[in-house]
Amino acid sequence: MKWTIADIPPQTGKLAVVTGANSGIGWYTALELARAGAEVILTARSQEKGEDAVDRIHRQLLSANVRWEILDLASLASVRTFAAKVSTVPKLDLLINNAGVMAIPKREVTEDGFERQFGTNFLGHFALTGLLFPALLRASAPHVTTISSGAANMGLRRIRFEDLQWEHGYKPWAAYCQSKLADLMFALELSRRVAQKNLPLLSNAAHPGYARTNLQTSGPGKAQARTLTFLAKIMSQDAFHGALPTLRAATEPDAAPGSYYAPDRFFQLKGDPVLIPIPKPAQDEAAARKLWEIAESLTGVSFLP
Repeated sequence: MKWTIADIPPQTGKLAVVTGANSGIGWYTALELARAGAEVILTARSQEKGEDAVDRIHRQLLSANVRWEILDLASLASVRTFAAKVSTVPKLDLLINNAGVMAIPKREVTEDGFERQFGTNFLGHFALTGLLFPALLRASAPHVTTISSGAANMGLRRIRFEDLQWEHGYKPWAAYCQSKLADLMFALELSRRVAQKNLPLLSNAAHPGYARTNLQTSGPGKAQARTLTFLAKIMSQDAFHGALPTLRAATEPDAAPGSYYAPDRFFQLKGDPVLIPIPKPAQDEAAARKLWEIAESLTGVSFLP
């Protein structure tokens, strides 16, 4: 049967963190988790964006238990500051690694020197998950859902270990594809590592299909943005429906470790959220282990050795 937000189990008593929740998919994810009874910490890169996101949620759901915190995933200092605040909570039940940037036209680097898409989409979330891991393990059934993309199965379809930071021959779309493949590999490797240590945490992933959000318009150049606008008319869905795979992955009572959810129609671009197979590039366990070790070295965050 078709899965809807009515299928979200009660989330009362749970604390969730949703990154990049001031707009788009992240905002709808935060809203529906709050509607189901969860306490939600949404993250934004500025006070203005955080306050606006919380205000818009309260306009739709006056009783929502939601607050904002500043988090810039392109800054390891910001990640550490945020994690230090959140780590003081008694427990963290749910972490949704959602925030991201897409197809930046010219190569940019984060303040830590990482290619911006790889640094924001993957390394920032890797560090955040590791720093919040003790708080997650204080919950009885902690859950980490990482948002990937159909792009994980596009582009080079591998991790470019020889030049992870795209210092040579930068290609906006290929760099984005690598970052989302890295996200999916991270979700799967996290699942394997917690299983090896018999820890109760569940790690899985989702992708939203082609959802109409500011992710497409804030990153690509004008020519690409025009192409995306044309394609959106027939191939996309709105941000609310784009959030449904995330919500199902994060709340499904019988979700399996390492499961992956996405839309069911039009080559996974739109439709109802369903369980889908793991694409072949993400099944490379040796590459996932190598990626994990490199992420530990680059971020200075080590967990689950």
